[in-house]
Amino acid sequence: MSIESILDYKTIAVVGISDDPTRPSNFVARFLKEHGYKIIPVNPKLKEWEGEKCYPDLLSIPVKVDIVDIFRRSEAILPIVDEAIAIKAKVVWMQEGIINEEAAAKAQKAGIEVVMDKCMKKEYVKFRGN
Repeated sequence: MSIESILDYKTIAVVGISDDPTRPSNFVARFLKEHGYKIIPVNPKLKEWEGEKCYPDLLSIPVKVDIVDIFRRSEAILPIVDEAIAIKAKVVWMQEGIINEEAAAKAQKAGIEVVMDKCMKKEYVKFRGN
């Protein structure tokens, strides 16, 4: 599946979201929200983000998630992929600078599309404009 097709999915769990507006997880999620995506913030340290309830993990989210957009260190990815598999996410997206081949292989083996080391905001602008 192409990145352009992946961008058609609308419900995104943003793992590692920050309430600091200078952090990429914050401004990328805000951009996606402003462009029609449903953002589900995931961070055990936050109660809410931009008026949305924040969840401690993927397993706590009560709705279907299309894309798991991950803003965590590469070594923290595997347990997140395990949760993405458990909730039957369609895509695991590891943001720029995040590469974990083992986690990617595990997700792909479970039938989940994987995007690694790419920024969802930049890909959106490339394919859809700003």
